[in-house]
This record gives sequence, structure tokens and C-alpha cells, in this order.
Amino acid sequence: MRIQSVCLRKVSLPLKAPFVTHQAELKERPLIIIEVRDDAGRIGYGEVTAFPDPFYTYETLDTAWHILEDFLIPSLLKNGAEHPSDCAEQSKGVQGHPMAKAGLEGSLWDLYGKQTGQSLADLIGGTRLSVGAGAVISLGDSLENDVDRLKAEGFQRYKLKVVKGREREAITTIQEIDPDLPIMIDANGQYHPEDMSHLCSLDDHGLTMIEQPFAAGDFYWHQRLQKEMKTPICLDESIMSFQDAVQAVELGSCRIINIKISRVGGLTAAMKIHDFCQSRGVPVWCGGMVESGISKAHNLALASLPNFTIPGDLSGSTRYFHKDLVHPEIVMNRGSIEVPKKPGIGIHVDEEYLNEVTLTHQTFYESSPL
Repeated sequence: MRIQSVCLRKVSLPLKAPFVTHQAELKERPLIIIEVRDDAGRIGYGEVTAFPDPFYTYETLDTAWHILEDFLIPSLLKNGAEHPSDCAEQSKGVQGHPMAKAGLEGSLWDLYGKQTGQSLADLIGGTRLSVGAGAVISLGDSLENDVDRLKAEGFQRYKLKVVKGREREAITTIQEIDPDLPIMIDANGQYHPEDMSHLCSLDDHGLTMIEQPFAAGDFYWHQRLQKEMKTPICLDESIMSFQDAVQAVELGSCRIINIKISRVGGLTAAMKIHDFCQSRGVPVWCGGMVESGISKAHNLALASLPNFTIPGDLSGSTRYFHKDLVHPEIVMNRGSIEVPKKPGIGIHVDEEYLNEVTLTHQTFYESSPL
């Protein structure tokens, strides 16, 4: 690959409405956009989806910027890359920081696709022309109004953010609206071992899954719970790497895995997890991070792989933002979104709007910032 420069941009996108979980509330979405440029003027785009505060994982946007500026980008510019997966190999010397790694590797995948004239989905062996879309309902949403609207838009799966002790109320409200809706709940690790009997009592709701009931990395108690529950457990925050996925599956800690490119350290790791889960008969789905269309396009390519059999946290450009960074907008039609087929991530970035929402930026040539 021919790499001339790398640019980091910190941006902030206004949200239509606050996105609320039991951990935090977002009124705008700050992100780091990475641009890798080659000597022909082509640009590959990646996105760092860490949050400003370390409530989801230990990473933040500030720590990601530091790791990119001082370690990952200098290494890339010094060593170069023949293929995007080389970035994953080079970054092994940096412990942790998967979201920083994923953003940089993502920009290389986009550039590589543009250099070779191939879509990202084709590069990784995607088989689907479109993927199912699932809605995420935050604690700041109005259940009755939002469910009716999301149903009308055609979403195929509904994920509820919940508060411990009030989840049955939320589930019941939605099932009274439509008892046939495929509902799951996302706990974001707020339960404890003493809550096992309470969690097991939720079996009678017929949920499609419960996502991450216990703390990240707690494979033992998830295993204990899955033995007791009929409802499938899905792990999210616990799966930070391929090794975590192997532990979760082999120990029986879950029956489903949520793969997020940013959480596992990049597309190379995400594909490896997909292939392993497919070999073990464990279905996977693609999680979201309230991200821009740049990251969504990467997710759509990933979700085109054959073992992504459950609709993911995939939505159109207008789901969260007044205006997205991409044009034309990513559009959901009858519960599905087309997988982009143009070279790279297959969508255009609105450079004028990107400049408008950029808070700060830095460009690196031969490991020296300009």
C-alpha cells in the first residue's frame, strides 16, 4: 500500500435526542475520524468510536488520540503496510487500546479497497447484498411512541437498554404494544451474582437474548447463569479479543456473541472471531456504538459475512443524527440496509460538513506532525 500521510480529526456530531443508558447520557457524539491518504490523492476513512469518558471500556477519545499520535501512526509510517491486516500485526507491541487500533486499521481497509477497485465486503468475503437492521432503544426514549415509529420503519429486532429492577416493566410495555416483536435487553454489566434468580425469572418473557448481564470478563458467572437460563446470553463488553471469544464459547458462557469492530481491535480480529464462532455453531451479530456513517459502512461490510444471522445495531443515517458525515445517506428500506458495493467502504464523505464539525486536527508525514 502507498501511504503518504495520516490525519486525525476530532469531531462532534449533534444528536437528535439524548442517548441514555444507566452508565451515561450523550447529547452529542464526539468521534475521531482518521484519514489515510496515498500519493494518488485517494483517502481511506476510519473512525475511533471510544466515548469521552471510560464508562464503556477503559479507552476514551483522549487516550485513543495519544496512542495513535505517539505509537500507532509513527509505526505505520515507518514500517508501511502491504495489506491492511499488517496494521494489526504491527500494533501487537501496543497492549490494549483496541478502539484506537480499529480506527487506524479501518482507514487502511478503505484505502486498500479504493486502490484495488474492490468493495470492502468483497475484500473480506461478504456474501449478503443487504443486512437486517435492529433498533436500539435508550433510556431516554419514549417506549410507546418510539416502538410504534420503529415498527413503521421496519426494524427487525429491538434492543432495550434497561435499569436493574425495572426491566420487566419496560419489556411488558413493549410486549403489550406488540407481543410478537423480537425483543432483547442490554444490561451493560449492571447485574451481580446475587441477581441470578431475578435474571432467570425473566425467562418467561421469551426474550431473544440478554446481552452482557454481568461485568466484562466475568466468564465464570456468565457460564453459571447460562446453565440456569433458557434465554440465550450474548456477550458484548467481555469480548475484547479473539482469545476472549474462544474462552466464552469453549466455557459455555454464552450462546451468542456481539462483534464490534472497534471493541475487538479491528476488522482483522472481527473476521477471525466470526470464523471461529461459525465453526462452533455460535451465531453472531454486529453491535453499534452510536457512530457516524463511516463506521456504519465498515459495519455493513462486516455484517455481510455468512454467520451474521441476527440483525445487528444497524440503522440509517438519520436514526441518531440531524446530519451524518456521509452522502448519500445510508438508508434502511423495509428493515434492511444495502451493503455498499463501490470500492472501499463504498460511500462518499461530505468533506465540507466534516470540516464544519471538526474541533481539532493533526496531520502526520513520516511520523512528524504538521
